Amino acid sequence: MERITDFCGRNERYLWVGILILYLAFIYHNSLTPAAVSSQQSGTVLAMLRSLAAKLGISASGLTEHFVRKSAHFAEFALLGLLLWNCLRSFCLTTPLWVTSEAFMSVLFPLLDETVQLFTEGRSAQVDDVWLDIAGVCAGTLFMVLLWVLFGRGK
Repeated sequence: MERITDFCGRNERYLWVGILILYLAFIYHNSLTPAAVSSQQSGTVLAMLRSLAAKLGISASGLTEHFVRKSAHFAEFALLGLLLWNCLRSFCLTTPLWVTSEAFMSVLFPLLDETVQLFTEGRSAQVDDVWLDIAGVCAGTLFMVLLWVLFGRGK
């Protein structure tokens, strides 16, 4: 059966699994942040972005805390998709097993993230956030597929 990669280094595998675990801990730590603190953090980022836009002469009137929060969700999980791709690549799985594993984890990790929020003060699980997170993981994964194809690894 065809394998997506021909490099299966044990040390690389340990490195990617470690990075993935640390990044998941970062994501879930963010989900355990109480709503008031999380909102304050988003407000700080919003103020910085508005200030930057003003310095660049760009109108930021449509930029809201909601947009900042949703963008952060998407970006956080896009990076997860990138890391997940590299982690699974290091295991030298057959193509069908790799795709199945990537798809399963691309849904599992966002579901766990929203579940964690059920136990956090002032937060709740949102179905739209699960979908947004899944879209982020898919975007990160597709970015890696694009790089993989562009640099000839798909041949």
